[in-house]
Amino acid sequence: MREPHDRPAAPNYTQACIVMFGVNLAWVLMAIWAIWGLIAAAVLGWMVNKVIDRIAATRQ
Repeated sequence: MREPHDRPAAPNYTQACIVMFGVNLAWVLMAIWAIWGLIAAAVLGWMVNKVIDRIAATRQ
C-alpha cells in the first residue's frame, strides 16, 4: 500500500471553474433574453448578483 504523501498534488481547477461559470451564465442569460426578453434577463442577472453579494457578506 502506498503512503498518502507519495501522490502528486491535485491540479487547481479554481480558475477554470470561474471561467466556465461566466460562460454558462452568459449563454443562459442570452437564452432567457431570446425567449422572454431583456427584462427577464435583467431581473435574473440582478437576482444572481444579490445571491453573490449575500455569499460574499457571509464569508467576511
